[in-house]
Amino acid sequence: MQFPPNLHDLDVAGFRRLAEARLFEPATEPMGDFAINPEFRDWVMKQATKPAAVLIPVVEGGDSLSVILTKRTEKLASHSGQVAFPGGKIDRDDGGPVEAALREANEEIGLDAGRVDVLGVMPEYLTGSGYRISPVVALVEENPQLVANHDEVEYIFEVPLGFLLDTANHRVGSRVFQGRRRHYLEMPYGEHYIWGVTAGIIKHFQQRLAGDPAAGWDG
Repeated sequence: MQFPPNLHDLDVAGFRRLAEARLFEPATEPMGDFAINPEFRDWVMKQATKPAAVLIPVVEGGDSLSVILTKRTEKLASHSGQVAFPGGKIDRDDGGPVEAALREANEEIGLDAGRVDVLGVMPEYLTGSGYRISPVVALVEENPQLVANHDEVEYIFEVPLGFLLDTANHRVGSRVFQGRRRHYLEMPYGEHYIWGVTAGIIKHFQQRLAGDPAAGWDG
């Protein structure tokens, strides 16, 4: 099977083929925040106990694909004010990560599950904030009617898929936290600052699509 050489120019059919071939293979090694901070690997592995799911909603467009993201409100207890995929904890009543991700997307941004074509679930991404996140990848019909739930979401926006898959837009930042310097990925898009866990999941997503899930995170 042949794949498009340029991830920046994928159409719907090309993205579907590539996703189904590469995104959902089992991981040979755990993936998480420690990919860019290897000295914190054991700590993150111990912390990450709460199952969660996010939806990576790739919107079908006439000429290009885009990805839905949200800006979380400042009043949320976890990752407040940050750019994020729709998602949250997997509840006991959920049948698994797919059901949880679709439920959360409906609650947060009003996304109708009937307009979503789930392609699969990527291996878990572990976070220092204690979550084991299952990224659910899906295609969404063009022009979805979305409404932000302002208890959780400040606003909704879309980013071209090509921008997120272009490693020229992946940067490494750092800051001192609790007396130690920690590194993180950032992918600024206009006025939107994509960083931290969301940027890490995007990097995980990009490397798998590129067929190189074990590549380093050096921007």
